[in-house]
Amino acid sequence: MKWYIKTFDELSNEELYAILKLRVNVFVVEQDCPYPELDDYDQASIHYFFKIGNEIAANVRIVPAGTKYPVASIGRVVVNPTFRGNGYGREIMRKAIDYTATVLAEPRIKIQGQEYLERFYTELGFRKVSDSYLEDGIPHVDMIWDVLETEGESMN
Repeated sequence: MKWYIKTFDELSNEELYAILKLRVNVFVVEQDCPYPELDDYDQASIHYFFKIGNEIAANVRIVPAGTKYPVASIGRVVVNPTFRGNGYGREIMRKAIDYTATVLAEPRIKIQGQEYLERFYTELGFRKVSDSYLEDGIPHVDMIWDVLETEGESMN
């Protein structure tokens, strides 16, 4: 397993192609949700992923504060179907949260999580801040991770 953190300009053609292929295969094809996957945020984002062998096992996109939202966000969280069931989604999210909070020094992170994953994100320290809404035909909720709330929980 090898981890990578790259800006858009640092991605090789092969890495970019593999990331986009994985996202389209899962978010568009597997979830049967035709929507514009290429949304013009990739160019400003940090792409955090890891490979097992030559295959991308999991990927997230960290969008800097002031790009999509006033606060930083993590999105396009995807685990390759070949590698599901190994805790990689939780592992990559923990690393992405840590990177965003420590390296980027961002105290808050916003996500648009699919509603069925609300418990997963809650266990990572996110709290729900919106009612359920449809995004591309799939129920979603907005959630926030806040360093002060997370530190307060760890002190109790």
